[in-house]
Amino acid sequence: MTPQQILDHLDSGTPWPTLPDAQRPTDLAQAYRDALAVRALRIARGEKPLGYKIGFTNRTIWERYRVFAPIWGTVWDTTLHWCDGRGVMSLRALCQPRLEPEVVFGIRATPPAGASLEQLFDCVAWFAPGFEIVQSHCADWRFTAAQTVADGGLHGRLLVGPRTPVRDLAASGEALDAMLAAASVRLHRGDVLIEEGHGRNVLDGPLHALRHFVLEMQQCPGAPSLREGDVVTTGTWTDAWPLEPGATWRAEFDAPLHGIEVRLT
Repeated sequence: MTPQQILDHLDSGTPWPTLPDAQRPTDLAQAYRDALAVRALRIARGEKPLGYKIGFTNRTIWERYRVFAPIWGTVWDTTLHWCDGRGVMSLRALCQPRLEPEVVFGIRATPPAGASLEQLFDCVAWFAPGFEIVQSHCADWRFTAAQTVADGGLHGRLLVGPRTPVRDLAASGEALDAMLAAASVRLHRGDVLIEEGHGRNVLDGPLHALRHFVLEMQQCPGAPSLREGDVVTTGTWTDAWPLEPGATWRAEFDAPLHGIEVRLT
């Protein structure tokens, strides 16, 4: 598929043509070139990139989806939403949407090349609970890693909850990493507990996931650098759960993270 065709499917929420397994693309380098070309098309029509999502950082779900390493995509002014802890999100034009509870970071400076955890901590302004609504244009969520990259990193929407300055709670990257890695989340649909997840699931902790992404993006030809004001959501602590309009989902994170709730329309 061409970048324009990929964008057309993103806009319409329609699935991609189904390919036999032997014909599914596997070239990650080409997939990132396609994703960056779609990014350029979206910028050209007026959309503004506001950050990034990291996908498949949760090792516990790699076998289920047959993707065995993290990937990344762009978050947009048309997909990013803020809330004080409760929000409303539309599923319109999303293809097979699913929900993921995550930790989101706000960036205050561009990380240096090969940044360590401590250098990365110096570049982070805040963290927050988030719900990412992911989507797949491949039937039944069966895809290759390359297809997830070309498909915008599976990004659909991002809801970001109350923000906490990192230096209010941690004096170092090591301390922040340990705190977030030790935290848990309880994901509810209505009053029903659906799954419990843990910060350590995402590459041993969200700050590790952020570092992995930064190092990977620095090695990707044509990729932009992180900049002040960007948001980065670091991957789901649970499985990704199918969605339907009318449902309310709630994530109860351990302190010091706030909880977050979303009603779907």
